[in-house]
Amino acid sequence: MAEALSVGGRICFDNPYRNVRKYLKTKSYKHNKTKSYKHNKPMKAIKTEKAPAAIGPYSQGVKTGGLVFASGQIPLDPATGTFPEGIRAQTRQSLLNAKAILEAAGLTMNDVVKTTVLLADINDFAAMNEVYAEFFSEPYPARSAFAVKSIPKGALIEIECIAEA
Repeated sequence: MAEALSVGGRICFDNPYRNVRKYLKTKSYKHNKTKSYKHNKPMKAIKTEKAPAAIGPYSQGVKTGGLVFASGQIPLDPATGTFPEGIRAQTRQSLLNAKAILEAAGLTMNDVVKTTVLLADINDFAAMNEVYAEFFSEPYPARSAFAVKSIPKGALIEIECIAEA
C-alpha cells in the first residue's frame, strides 16, 4: 500500500516528496517570495596565515548568509607545523586556530553559536572541557562532542565552529 502525505489539504501518494515538490510549484501554494531556501548568496572564503592551511580541497572558513563556518581545526601550530603534546595543549591549539579564522572574518569567540568537538579518545573529554571553558563565556555556544575512530594526521582532537557574523 502506498504511503500518503497530507499537504495543504491534498493527499499525495506514492512518492510524497515528488508530489510535494509538484504541489509547491502550483499557484495554490502561497509562500513568502522574499525567503528562499536555495543557496543564492555567494560564499566568501576566509583565509589566514595564523591558522594551518587547509590540507585538502576545502576552505579554512567561509562566510555566507550571516554566518561564518570555520572548518574543523586540528592542533597544528601554523608556525612550526607540529602538534603540541597532550590533550590540553592540543585543545588549546585547535581553539587558537579556530579563533584566528574567526578574527580573519572580523569576529571573536563570543560570536560562536555552535561547536563540534571530535575526540580520538572520549576519556579525554574532561581535560578538553577544562581548556574549552577558558575560551567561552555564558551564554555558551551549543556543542556536540563525540569520539571518532581517528582524526587526520593522528591528532587527539578536532574542533569546528559556526559563528554569527
